[in-house]
Amino acid sequence: MLGDESRSKHDEFQQLQSRLQSVWHGFDAQMDSDLDILVIPSLSLDRGELVKVEGYIHYEERLLFALMRLSNPRTRLVYVTSVPLAPIAIDYYLQLLPGIPFSHARERLRLFSTDDYSLQPLSQKILDRPRLLDRIKQSLRPDRSVMICYNSTAIERDLALKLDIPLYALDPDLLYWGTKAGSRQIFAECGLPHPDGSGLVFNDRDLAQVAADLWERQPDLLRLVVKLNEGFSGEGNAILDLRRLGNPTSNSQRVAAISQAFPDLSFQGHGETWTNFQTKIGHLGAIVEAFVEGEGKQSPSVQGCITPLGTVEILSTHDQILGGPDGQIFLGCQFPAAAGYRRQLQDLGLAIGKNLAAKGAIERFGVDFIAVQNVDGGWDLHAIEINLRKGGTTHPFMTLKFLTNGYYQWEDGLFYSQQGKPKYYIASDNLQHPQYRGLLPNDLMDIIAHHRLHFDTSTETGTVFHMMGYLSEFGKVGLTSIGNSLAEAQEIYHKVEEVLDRETQLINTRSIPPISWKSQ
Repeated sequence: MLGDESRSKHDEFQQLQSRLQSVWHGFDAQMDSDLDILVIPSLSLDRGELVKVEGYIHYEERLLFALMRLSNPRTRLVYVTSVPLAPIAIDYYLQLLPGIPFSHARERLRLFSTDDYSLQPLSQKILDRPRLLDRIKQSLRPDRSVMICYNSTAIERDLALKLDIPLYALDPDLLYWGTKAGSRQIFAECGLPHPDGSGLVFNDRDLAQVAADLWERQPDLLRLVVKLNEGFSGEGNAILDLRRLGNPTSNSQRVAAISQAFPDLSFQGHGETWTNFQTKIGHLGAIVEAFVEGEGKQSPSVQGCITPLGTVEILSTHDQILGGPDGQIFLGCQFPAAAGYRRQLQDLGLAIGKNLAAKGAIERFGVDFIAVQNVDGGWDLHAIEINLRKGGTTHPFMTLKFLTNGYYQWEDGLFYSQQGKPKYYIASDNLQHPQYRGLLPNDLMDIIAHHRLHFDTSTETGTVFHMMGYLSEFGKVGLTSIGNSLAEAQEIYHKVEEVLDRETQLINTRSIPPISWKSQ
């Protein structure tokens, strides 16, 4: 039951959200919409999980693709970050806008920063700074504004209420449906194949029991996956190898063997320990499910959108590129997903989208699967989890869409430019090498220009970079390499990698760095 204060806030938010329908046409239109868009790229996630993400604050740059909305000459955009963005990164995106003078786009962009590196979510940092909050509010036109974010929580709801602009994102009251346990419930409701598993538990004793019960149901099981209920990008997963536990014959023996094995779980998050993980189980809850085995296994996903009008649209499919100790960590993706299961992904994604829409969800959703090839050469899909936020596939696809003004075609699951050419890409947030450390965004721009690595608007191929703020400290950068075939996209991606490797090796072997002509 909601208290009076919570009920009042709930009702106030619902009334605010009712304005989304009136601005939806302008938000969805490619051109001629007179709208203000507020971008809050806050990673409002569990701090204990967020700290696992190296240089997490630079993930706020992921949504810079939104600047391409300024290709609409009547759109105004406000972008807020924890720390100031490099001016050259802003210039880089604005120069990509087709058919719009740079100066015209820049006049319609406002940038704000909290100057705060702390682990607090950006949305909370803004709420804690009433003068900044007021400046943001003054830069937006009432009844012509909408707020978008990375993920939606009660903090984003509070911020939307303070600013008095609707939030095009999930109602925080529905967050459960994007958790591991909530995902499993929706899969069951939709009749989707998904791994056998457990309900939500909050301590290691119950976790050992539900794991033992699963093992008893499937005695030939080789591995189990333990998942923190609100983990993300695979960082909250851990693998339990049952082959190391001998052959216990009773349920109680299985419980004991599993309990003793918990400290030796294969944790996917860097630096994770059982002591810390155990604490998080008490805080976030956890589930256990069967590890899907199989040769030639793939990890595809489907992305969709639920509009404020309640309609469901499939946006894209991808094959995910995974890494980490047991292939659980999201590293990147390629578009589109393989033809062998692309249509099936769309159908299953549509079913889940309709289920979510009936529950009142709006905006973006993504569903991850495991695909295993069967003896007939077809593919068996196993639904793994639902993400009710913008994810690692959002920014590359939206970058492609805004750059080409193209469209996704349901019939074949391909994306076509305005010229009718199918487009493909390879994207990653994790092109990383220790020798890249020390590169500034300006250095990256020099390399891009010299080797002509930038996106070519005439051919609509090339590379678009993101999260350039990562480079100097962490030696990492994000990129989306776009081609007219998947092979071409891969070739473009590998060329970027080869050039960066060669350029940084060259720099690191010089005793005295050359003086740039720009500094003379």
